[in-house]
Amino acid sequence: MSPAMAGLIGFGLMIVLVLLSINVCFAIIISGMVGLVLTIGLQPALSSMAIIAFERSTDYTFAVIPLFMLMSAFIATSDIGKQSYETARAWLGQAKGGLAMATVGACALFAACTGTSMAGAIAFGKISYPEMKRYNYESKLALGSIAAGATMGILIPPSLGFIIVGILTQLSIGKLFIAGIIPGVLQAVFYIILIAILCRFNPQLGPSGPKANVRQKIGSLRLTWPVVCLFLLIIGGMYGGIFTATEAGAVGAFGALVIALVQKQLNRSSFLQALLDSAQITGMIIALVIAAYIFKQFLAITRVPFVFSDYIATIGINRYVVLLILLIVYIILGMVFDIYAIMLMTVPIIFPTMTALGFHPIWFGVIMVRMMEMGDITPPFGFNLFALAGALPDVKVTELYRGIIPFLITDLVHVALLVAIPALSTFLPEMMITR
Repeated sequence: MSPAMAGLIGFGLMIVLVLLSINVCFAIIISGMVGLVLTIGLQPALSSMAIIAFERSTDYTFAVIPLFMLMSAFIATSDIGKQSYETARAWLGQAKGGLAMATVGACALFAACTGTSMAGAIAFGKISYPEMKRYNYESKLALGSIAAGATMGILIPPSLGFIIVGILTQLSIGKLFIAGIIPGVLQAVFYIILIAILCRFNPQLGPSGPKANVRQKIGSLRLTWPVVCLFLLIIGGMYGGIFTATEAGAVGAFGALVIALVQKQLNRSSFLQALLDSAQITGMIIALVIAAYIFKQFLAITRVPFVFSDYIATIGINRYVVLLILLIVYIILGMVFDIYAIMLMTVPIIFPTMTALGFHPIWFGVIMVRMMEMGDITPPFGFNLFALAGALPDVKVTELYRGIIPFLITDLVHVALLVAIPALSTFLPEMMITR
């Protein structure tokens, strides 16, 4: 059997296993193992898998995962989400749709401390949704602003999405973090503009909220000190070359611990729970990444990514047409698969192809994470939608579907802008001081 044919069989097996609802981690490991056995034999395949599992689980770079997960767990015990919302509401709440705008702004601030989108969906489902309903906001705008705003957790650094992309592609996690700053800020701006337009044409969607005077607005800024300190400490340190992404994770985890202690939100029980939560998530992610590396080793032996790249180059399709097709495929996959599963299944094949076509690797890393965000809120299977529905038992998923559509359209415009102007993603990383 030719290596290319073995590669196609292994990839096809993985898709079939996933469609049969086999756990993604096991689906990738099984297909990778079967492929390795077909190409190099049983004993070499088992040895190769053992070496990959040992090397990946003991790799210093992987320490970035538990450290940032621990930081996120400590932040979850604090009042940062509520404080971020109070600040944003003081500045934006008085406008039509202002509370929805404040939710987006608070999600952006919260994202700068957490690195995940689910935490934001759950937190602001409990914090901002009751407030918007108190001011007679229509459910579709309230729910849409929370679900969409929470996705910024995997674009605005520190980001779990960028960590996984960096590990799978061997790109600098620090540069990926920095690359997400401008796109993340623009995403928040786009959402706020969307809410303003919707409420201008239909004021009943989001009536004006409570007004705050100048003194109250200025005073509310003191609530953001944990976010500002933690963000500047982590991102400023990496941008200035003071420490690496892994070291930034340690600094961030310690900083989050100090913040939780200063705010008196951390006790023995919550501390142990934070350790347990971060350990469980870390174990899951590392298992998935090890599986991806086993499959990546199989693909490297069969040279499927390079054969695919050569084929694309041979038929002479414009690279932007290839990119457009890929983005459409990602949107479709986001409707039925978990976003992390999509990344683990596709990155080993897609990334070498896109870099061979001349796309900037850091820029493409941003695009991949941006598509992950859309997958988080794409009906019918959107992780943030179900997380928010779980946090708000009285809310119907159909209401979430209706509310998220305008934000998905805005996402498409935002992605188009990032594609048209790659410098929005590459400018800051190219200015970094690296160690």
